[in-house]
Amino acid sequence: MSETGNKTLKYQVDGPEDAPVLVLGPSLGTTWHMWDRQIPELSKHWRIFRYDLPGHGGAPARPAAAVTDLADRLLATLDSVGVQRFGYAGCSIGGAVGADLALRHPHRVAALALVAASPRFGTADEFRQRGVIVRTNGLEPIARTSPERWFTPGFAAAQPAIVEWAVQMVRTTDPGCYIASCEALAAFDIRTELPRIGVPTLVLVGAEDKVTGPAEARTLVAGIPDARLALVPGASHLAPVEQPAAVTDLLLMHFSTAWQDTQASIPVPPLPGFAAPFAPVVPVAEIAAAAELPDVSPTGRSDRYDQGMKVRREVLGDAHVDAAAAASDGFTEDFEELLTRYAWGEIWSREGLDRRARSCVSLTAIVASGHLGGLAQHVRAALRNGLTPVEIKEVLLQTAVYCGTPAAGAAFEIARSVIQEETTPPA
Repeated sequence: MSETGNKTLKYQVDGPEDAPVLVLGPSLGTTWHMWDRQIPELSKHWRIFRYDLPGHGGAPARPAAAVTDLADRLLATLDSVGVQRFGYAGCSIGGAVGADLALRHPHRVAALALVAASPRFGTADEFRQRGVIVRTNGLEPIARTSPERWFTPGFAAAQPAIVEWAVQMVRTTDPGCYIASCEALAAFDIRTELPRIGVPTLVLVGAEDKVTGPAEARTLVAGIPDARLALVPGASHLAPVEQPAAVTDLLLMHFSTAWQDTQASIPVPPLPGFAAPFAPVVPVAEIAAAAELPDVSPTGRSDRYDQGMKVRREVLGDAHVDAAAAASDGFTEDFEELLTRYAWGEIWSREGLDRRARSCVSLTAIVASGHLGGLAQHVRAALRNGLTPVEIKEVLLQTAVYCGTPAAGAAFEIARSVIQEETTPPA
């Protein structure tokens, strides 16, 4: 168990020192222990390298707000121990890290397994909303509801000790690092880049996964040229925990076969006993039919417009921006473009102030001008930009002194309603 520096990750190594390396990446809110039940068998054939996300499992709390940052830290860690080429299996955000490595560093990745993964995890709004909830309420609401996202109801009822273990993993995670990981997932979208993943890939998904389910898995398989789909019955999001034997067998089969094709310079021991179907759970492997990929044609707009649309969506949320676009017509579309290009592509994109400071200024300006119709969306934006309800209250108190109590009083009513709506955890 080790952690080597500011830009590296805490890790654990198992298996023979002279064996090829297989890296296992964790899901958000878990630790490397989610792979414990795979280690006895996998470590007979590979040098298993597991890592923890920042702030997870006691790892140093150095937040990484982008998947590329996590991937770079993992490579720095592997470099520090002399590992150049490796197989990679990752679950959820761990899968996102593996996909990023295969895209940006294909010479390092011999073979890839994406477990409970997706080319885009839900919507950016969903993950930024989760960050707002954690910033306001801590991790307890997320911890309490994790078992229903991670396990099938039958497994959760039959395995209370594992459920409690899962809840404790989330409770002991650093909130700031969890929020940063939510930001990383909010920004992650490789749907148009899937055809560039050139390594043999297994896409493994629990048949009952409601977080990143079979539909997302089939999108990955349709986009990655050399990919196969394995559907694991009786499993939800944390399939390696819920169906360990099936997942272990699938990983053994995939990496032994893929490595023979792509890493001939590193010998892989023959794996006996794989002529018969897997038991006791038989995963269903298939090649999915091609799915239509998103249109990647250029927009024809300026770079400032594209940058502005990106920032506008990050700050205000996809739902608000999509509603504004849907309401636009020939009379208002030029104004919408001006707003996107100038307010968001020029001003909000400047480096002189961070987004927290810009939210403080925006809230104050809206109250001062009396244009409270736009206040609700900017309170939501302030929460997404990292302001807490207490800090928003302080901004509005400041406006009461300098802008007048009637305007501030109306602003408090709007802000209170929005904050209650945005920070109340799901039932």
